[in-house]
Amino acid sequence: MTKSTKYQDLIRNRISCRTYDSMPISLESIAKMEEKIAELNQEAKTEVRFAIVSSLSDDRNAKAKLGTYGVMSGAHTFIEAIQDIETGDPLELGYLFEKAVLFATELGLSTCWLGGTFNRGNFEKSLTLTNNETIPIVSPIGYAKDKRSLLDSTMRFGAGSNHRKPWNELFFENDSKTPLTKENAGKYEVALEMVRLGPSASNKQPWRLMKTGDDFHFFIQRNQGYGDMIRYDLQLNDLGIAKCHFELTLQESGIQGTWFTLDPQPKIEGWVYGCTYKCRV
Repeated sequence: MTKSTKYQDLIRNRISCRTYDSMPISLESIAKMEEKIAELNQEAKTEVRFAIVSSLSDDRNAKAKLGTYGVMSGAHTFIEAIQDIETGDPLELGYLFEKAVLFATELGLSTCWLGGTFNRGNFEKSLTLTNNETIPIVSPIGYAKDKRSLLDSTMRFGAGSNHRKPWNELFFENDSKTPLTKENAGKYEVALEMVRLGPSASNKQPWRLMKTGDDFHFFIQRNQGYGDMIRYDLQLNDLGIAKCHFELTLQESGIQGTWFTLDPQPKIEGWVYGCTYKCRV
């Protein structure tokens, strides 16, 4: 039986879009997105949740100018990620939000992760939040224009969006000094490649994965001070994206597994531990 490659195709084909057609999203697609968001809210294990807001709607959302400081052109509908400041988990938020992004891609909608270049105050007015809740991440959803704006093209070039680190800087075997080769990765090669292709804030690609047997330990190698201005751990969020790509790609290839956290957590100089995936083989 031929294995599905749906997630591989979505991950490979999705690009960040900052130039949107003003045409409203179809009611069918909005309904499917709302259903997916409800599913992800049920899946959340920490105090994170998601919502769709639009400046085109008839309710209070229409009163809020969902500003992105000119970075987004033509965008009017957004997925918002809401997190409790004290108990929300950026790792889980990134993991679940990327599921929403890939689902939007499957529906033919374009997206773009935003962690700093949006008017957080205005977005927070578009929803009813508790005192402890904030909106660290949003993404527009909509139909891409055929031609990118100059700012869109400039930002993609400046971030090096098409460039990814090589395997020997991201994936390791048994320790943090021994690169994991594609040959030794074996049946896990495709899932690791999908991690490598994942989006990250400013294309920093902070994830580092270490294979020990059939366990994969997920770490970040921090860029010091990155994300401090918005008081949200963007790089732990990025690790959530890596976690999402790894799991979904493995599952569609027929490999199941379990997420857990090692106790005590491994200590590697320059790395911060996030989680471990134990593959069932």
